[in-house]
Amino acid sequence: MNEYENNMPDLLDLQEFDEEALKKESEELLEMRPLTKENAAFSRTEGGFLALKMSDGHKYDRVNVYLTFPLTNPEEFISIREADEKAKEIGIIEQLSLLSKDQQEMIREQVRLRYFMPVITKVLDVKEEYGHAYWSVVTTYGSVRFTTQMSGDAVISLSDSRLLVTDIDGNRYEIPDFYQLSVAERKKLDLFI
Repeated sequence: MNEYENNMPDLLDLQEFDEEALKKESEELLEMRPLTKENAAFSRTEGGFLALKMSDGHKYDRVNVYLTFPLTNPEEFISIREADEKAKEIGIIEQLSLLSKDQQEMIREQVRLRYFMPVITKVLDVKEEYGHAYWSVVTTYGSVRFTTQMSGDAVISLSDSRLLVTDIDGNRYEIPDFYQLSVAERKKLDLFI
């Protein structure tokens, strides 16, 4: 028997152990744990982050907020996750309105930070050059210039009139109603529509 064969039982035991751990982790991931005002209390940290204390005694010094349906339903099925590289889900807020007003505001504040998406109110110019589009727009946060790819999904139609624009740095901008723009502005977007 060679050295490899001598180690085979150990390797098989290790595989079985890992398989069981993986199975347990998978079951935990698939389990939906609702977070309610009865079992979860959110608070702000000194640094402006969000902390969570569970009624079962678990404490999280910092948590992150993720929207399951950020564009279509931002007030329901909000995922609360650990603030590390794995971002393991702690639980789901099924409906934000069922939390107390101050808890709702803390969650909304975190959502605004994570999903910062200015609304484009005026399209000043869009120029195409060498496979890129150079935009000059006015948003709800002021004038902005940014660049998008001409190919791919830089501009996505979310409905008949709602557009999502993503620049080359991953920043997102929304045009809530394409038809509210002037005819001249809409013509500048012909490259994408």
